[in-house]
Amino acid sequence: MKKILIVLVGIVFCIIACEGKSPPPQGKIEAPLVTKVIVEREKVEKEPPLPPEVKIKLKKDGKDSYSWELTGSDVDQILRVNEKLRKQLGGEQSK
Repeated sequence: MKKILIVLVGIVFCIIACEGKSPPPQGKIEAPLVTKVIVEREKVEKEPPLPPEVKIKLKKDGKDSYSWELTGSDVDQILRVNEKLRKQLGGEQSK
C-alpha cells in the first residue's frame, strides 16, 4: 500500500514538472512572448520652494536717510534682507 502511494506521488510530481515544458508547434517557431512593462511615473513639476516671506516697512526721513522694520518667520532670511538693505540704501535700521 505504501509503495503504491509513493509511486502515485512521484508520478504527480513528474506530471507537474513536465507540464510547463511542452515543445513549440512545428509549423511556426515563435520566440517566447516577453511583455515589457513600462512604468511611467507621474510627472510632478518640482518647483523650488518659495523663500520665506519677509515683510519690509521702509521709512524715509527728511534728511534723505532710510530706516526699516523687517518681519518674517525665518531669522536667517530676515538677516540677509537686512544686510542687503544696508548695502543698497546705506541707512541704519531704527529698531
